[in-house]
Amino acid sequence: MTGFLDPGLVALLGAGFWHGAIVFLRVSTMVSVLPAFGEQLVPVHVRLALALAFTFVVAPAVPALGVPQSVGGFGLYVFTETIVGLALGIGVRFFFHALQTAGSIAAQSTSLAQMLGGAGIDPMPAVGAVMFWAGAALAMILGLHIHAAEFMIYSYQLFPAGQFLDAGMLSEWGVARVSRSFALAFTMAAPFVIGAVIYNLTLGIINRAMPQLMVAMVGAPVVTFGGLVILMVGIPMILNTWSEALFGFFANPGGALQ
Repeated sequence: MTGFLDPGLVALLGAGFWHGAIVFLRVSTMVSVLPAFGEQLVPVHVRLALALAFTFVVAPAVPALGVPQSVGGFGLYVFTETIVGLALGIGVRFFFHALQTAGSIAAQSTSLAQMLGGAGIDPMPAVGAVMFWAGAALAMILGLHIHAAEFMIYSYQLFPAGQFLDAGMLSEWGVARVSRSFALAFTMAAPFVIGAVIYNLTLGIINRAMPQLMVAMVGAPVVTFGGLVILMVGIPMILNTWSEALFGFFANPGGALQ
């Protein structure tokens, strides 16, 4: 077996095929981890169809890519495009991870952590599940598929096809994304944390004033009801803050390093 592709095969398939195949490498990897599109609940053949659909949209907008003349040349594209697609997809995924983290913080603060905790593939508290799927629905309504396609096209200006990423810059960018994810999660869960602090302070004062009263038995329904009220009232503002951060990332993927 030689290290060069058969010239007849290259000519038969044509430059358009190789261009689409190289674009598919990055797009399919990104779609596989992209929220809403790459969920485990979505069947594999549906995810493959989505990756092909995104490829048909992205490929015409990407400048012509060189036809690989050898197996090693195509292997280079496989390696670099997979890494870039995975990094970009995980970068978007962190925003949905922030919703799950915020839901976990809120649930722990309001004694809702165990309610329906294992209902999904990834066990999470009910509050986290509500936030996650509400965020996914809102993102789709606001055009997540359009922003994702634009993001894929723009990524070729940031990371040209076939070029290795700088390891130091990639690690710095990843750390910044993780940091931003947890900061955003705590910001969204702040109303629940503040409410829990006020509740515990009040419960402590009542317990000191009336030692005979079983404040834990009386207060447990109160904090649960209060958490549900905060969720009902605050979810629009929480999702608004989250969606602004998400689409701000699409507009400026490297903003975390600035």
